[in-house]
Amino acid sequence: MQTTTVVSDRLARNVQRNIRERAIETILFGAALVSVLTTVGIVWVLVSESLNFFDHVPFGDFLTDTMWTPLFSEPHYGILPLLMGTITTSLVALVVAIPLGTVIAAYLSEFASARVREIVKPFLELLGGIPTIVYGYFALTVVTPLLQAIYPDLPGFSMLSAGLVMGIAIVPYISSLTEDAMRAVPMSLREGAYGMGSTRFQTAIRVVIPAALSGVLSAYILGISRAVGETMIVAVAAGMQPNFTMDPTEPAQTISAYIVQVALGDLPHGSIGYQSIFAAGLSLMLMTLLFNILGHVIRRRYREAY
Repeated sequence: MQTTTVVSDRLARNVQRNIRERAIETILFGAALVSVLTTVGIVWVLVSESLNFFDHVPFGDFLTDTMWTPLFSEPHYGILPLLMGTITTSLVALVVAIPLGTVIAAYLSEFASARVREIVKPFLELLGGIPTIVYGYFALTVVTPLLQAIYPDLPGFSMLSAGLVMGIAIVPYISSLTEDAMRAVPMSLREGAYGMGSTRFQTAIRVVIPAALSGVLSAYILGISRAVGETMIVAVAAGMQPNFTMDPTEPAQTISAYIVQVALGDLPHGSIGYQSIFAAGLSLMLMTLLFNILGHVIRRRYREAY
């Protein structure tokens, strides 16, 4: 005698739901796999082309030579001038972005009303969405003349102008992440500080920021990585002269700006000069990786669990 199994409508719906969930899981896994494969492909291209470059240029000269002249008849491939330009413009930008971004975050998190926060936050996000080429021309046509009014000897291209505007461009990243970290601090810590007689300013400085230190430092690390990898602002406003100097009033060229210059077709494809952009790109990637690792270590070191 045969028995027929009757599947209820509820169980049938569960089977269909499981199929849909598996399909969604597969799509999400595929999306994650694309990002991983893209990263691996980028690393492979940079490393393989850099090895071809170092077959012709000694690695020691690349790290120690103070001249970067790939377009000259007697080329030099020392990364130090580009590295100095990258570090100097980034330092100028961080001197502007870190204090300003922290102050804005503290105000939005601890002092601003909900209405003010709803107005200011979109403007900050809009500031972060402006194309960097616009910032570059703003630095060249507005900020540089203003600086020349103060320092008449300032050249038309300088790391100072590019760094100041770059700092303004980085502010939204630092302020937004810092404010999120501060707002994640439990209200009980604030109430305890208020109960001890602390003012709102004292609570923000001595309680909230230390409690959110891991998130705040992570925002700073992201700002540093953003500054190191900036391209169009420094390409337009800092000049394209690879000078071995850390004087912010001088023109300079950064690693990313050099890559842009070569990508425009100044060097033939496959030449040593063309392969140098991969070595420069690998150096930039290693710098960014170093900052990301540093940020991960800092998050684990100062992270507070509530």
